[in-house]
Amino acid sequence: MDPTLLIMWLGFILAGYAVVGNDSIQTLGTFLSSNEEKPWYVLWAFAGSILAATLLYGWHAYGGDVSYGRLEKYAFVENMRWPYLLPPLVLMLLTRTGIPVSTSFLVLTFFKPKGLWDMTEKSILGYALAFCVAIMVWQLVTKVLDKRFIDSKITPSQQRNWTVLQWASTGFLWGQWLIQDFANIYVYLPRTLTGFEIGLSLVILLIMLAIIFYSKGGNIQKIVKAKTNTTDIRSATIVDFIYGLLLLFFKEFSNVPMSTTWVFLGLLAGREIAIRYTIELIQEPSDLVKARRWRYLGMALNVLILALIGYVVYLRNAATEVTWLIPTMAGAMITRAFVAYQETIPGQLNLKAAYKDILSDLTKVTFGLLVSVALVYLMRYLLTGSLSDPI
Repeated sequence: MDPTLLIMWLGFILAGYAVVGNDSIQTLGTFLSSNEEKPWYVLWAFAGSILAATLLYGWHAYGGDVSYGRLEKYAFVENMRWPYLLPPLVLMLLTRTGIPVSTSFLVLTFFKPKGLWDMTEKSILGYALAFCVAIMVWQLVTKVLDKRFIDSKITPSQQRNWTVLQWASTGFLWGQWLIQDFANIYVYLPRTLTGFEIGLSLVILLIMLAIIFYSKGGNIQKIVKAKTNTTDIRSATIVDFIYGLLLLFFKEFSNVPMSTTWVFLGLLAGREIAIRYTIELIQEPSDLVKARRWRYLGMALNVLILALIGYVVYLRNAATEVTWLIPTMAGAMITRAFVAYQETIPGQLNLKAAYKDILSDLTKVTFGLLVSVALVYLMRYLLTGSLSDPI
C-alpha cells in the first residue's frame, strides 16, 4: 500500500476521533446532559443523520469539498509523511485530560502556520461576541424564564413540548458546528472527494460519534454539567439555539477557519454571569438601592455592548480590520463582569464562584492554545529547521 495513502487515512481517523471527542461536546453537551434517560443509540441516530445530511449536502453543493470552502486556502499535501499524524495524537492526549483544546489551532496551523493570525483574530472576536451576546440575552431570559425553570419542575406535557424544541435547536446547532469543523478533519483528505472516499469517511465518523454517545461525552462533558441548570431541557434548548445563531453568523462572516471552542466557552461564561447576577438581584432587591451607582453604570455598559454587537454584525467580515474593535469588546466584556460583581456585593450572594469557574475554563483553553501552537512550531522546526517550510 502507498505509505502516503495510509498516512492520509490514518490522519483522518485520528483527527476525526480527536475532533469529535473534543469539539462535538460544545454542541451536543447540553443535549446529552438533558437527555441522559434516553438510550444512547437513539441520540446517536438523530445526530448521525444530521451529520450525514450536512456532509453529503456540502459534498454536492461545493463540488466535492465538504469543508464548505474553509479549506480553499489550505492546499492538499500530496506527499503526506508521518509528522502529520502528530497533531491529532497530541490532541487526543490533551483531550483525555479534560482540557478543551482548540482543534483548529492545533491541526490547521500545522498545515499552514501563516494562517494562525487570521484564525486567532476571528476566534478572539468569537469569544468576545459570544460573551457579550450571552450576558445581554440571559439578563432578559433569566428574568422571564430561567428563574422559573430553576424553581419549578417541568411537567410531563411541558417535557414533550420542550423535547421537540430542543431536538430541533440541537439539530440546527449541530449542523452549523459541522460546517465550521469539517475543515479540521477533512484537511487530511483531497479537497475534491470521490464517491468512495465520501462514503468511507462518513462511516468512520459515524463510528466515532457512536463511541462519544456511548461514553456520554467523556471528560469534556464535565465543563457543560458544571454550568447552572444545563441539565434542564428548557435551558439547554435556549443555549443550543443561541449558539447555533452565533455559528451561523460566523459561517457567513468569512471562510477563515476559527475555534468554535472559544465561541462556546464565551457563550457559557456570559450566560453563567448573567444568570447568577440576575437571580441575585431578584432574591436580594436591596442590592438595587445599596449599589445604585454601579447599577446605572451597568445599564450604560449594556447599551455600549448592544452597540458593539450591532457594529460587528454590520461590519461582518470587515470587523477584524478595525483595529480598535476587538480590544474595545474585550474591555467592555471585562468591565461589565466587574460591574455586575459590584452590583451584587451588598447582598448575601455574589459572583465569585462563577468567575472562578470561568477563569478556570479560560485558563485551560488558553493553555491548550499555547501548547498547541508551541508543539506545531516545535515539530516543524525539529523536522525541517524552519518554522514555516512544508514538511
